[in-house]
Amino acid sequence: MIDTGVRAVVLLLVSLLMVACGGQDEENNAEQAAVIEWKLVTSWPKGFPGLGVAPERFAEKIKLLSQGRLIIEVYGAGELVPSFDVFNAVSKGTAQMGHSAAFYWQKKIPAAPFFTSIPFGMTAQEMNAWLHYGGGLELWQELYSPYGVIPMAGGNTGAQMGGWFNKDIKTLADLKGLKMRLPGIGAEVLKRAGGIPVSLPGGELFTALETGAIDATEWVGPYNDLAFGLHNAARYYYYPGWQEPSTTLEFLINKNAFHALPDDLKKIVEVAARAINQDMLDEYTMKNVQALDILVNEHNVVLRAFPEDVLAQLKQQTSDLMQEMSKADPSVQKVYDSYRRFLIDVRWYGRVSDNADVNID
Repeated sequence: MIDTGVRAVVLLLVSLLMVACGGQDEENNAEQAAVIEWKLVTSWPKGFPGLGVAPERFAEKIKLLSQGRLIIEVYGAGELVPSFDVFNAVSKGTAQMGHSAAFYWQKKIPAAPFFTSIPFGMTAQEMNAWLHYGGGLELWQELYSPYGVIPMAGGNTGAQMGGWFNKDIKTLADLKGLKMRLPGIGAEVLKRAGGIPVSLPGGELFTALETGAIDATEWVGPYNDLAFGLHNAARYYYYPGWQEPSTTLEFLINKNAFHALPDDLKKIVEVAARAINQDMLDEYTMKNVQALDILVNEHNVVLRAFPEDVLAQLKQQTSDLMQEMSKADPSVQKVYDSYRRFLIDVRWYGRVSDNADVNID
């Protein structure tokens, strides 16, 4: 038989354990019930079709999935920080999140453009596969880690257009002296072709083109270009978008803010980002079809293809540039090697699958 004194000690220990567990449960419940508020800054005008709507949809999903425990307030370009200061704002903790495009940070991080788009590079589906199953996301996270920022794919506009021009582009010589709004690695390729790349946020494009401050511009594609009314400032609409065969957008998350979240909220953020990444591509695919029909058939936009020899020369210049950038920076070399290997493999497969019948009427 158990001694009465021993029994009393055991009962006391059990009681203390139950109290401790109850206290821990209360702490866990309190942690789960606490409302966390974040700021999300973007490089796009507030509520702009596609680009600006995506972070709003993201915030809505987060609120719903978290049952109101994580509330994200979205700020358009210039409301809290300028368009091109989103990365710094997230890095410093001015905002917990951002939504932008990696090629805007090329001067800070030379390999960053690979995670938006490079000329003659991957399609949207190829990019998604490389990022999430080909090691691309890990390389992206490695690049941003020193700045205290975690990147996640935050949408894709699909294949872009080559841009708006007020002159015919018949040869490469027609690009010489041309002032064109163009970001990323495409800007350097244009420069090598004799053009003058100009960096401008989207909200300034129409006025710059209309007043002659720039001679040409690319923005996104028919859906967004129609929304900005660029057809009222230029006559010719060129394709293909050699400079951006697809464009991955990014969610930027302050590392400390993310790691401070409970595990379930971390997973909710990751899942919501993946959902928005695919949702944006789906929307753009449909809306671009509709918008191009309006531009051509209602606004009489002149749709033209770049001559094949012009594209061939731009592609060669892109190849030369990538080799030079790789030799100059080990991080570029590391990312480019992964990107190029995946692109070669996926294009080989594409010739017998997705692209096998694409040109058959």
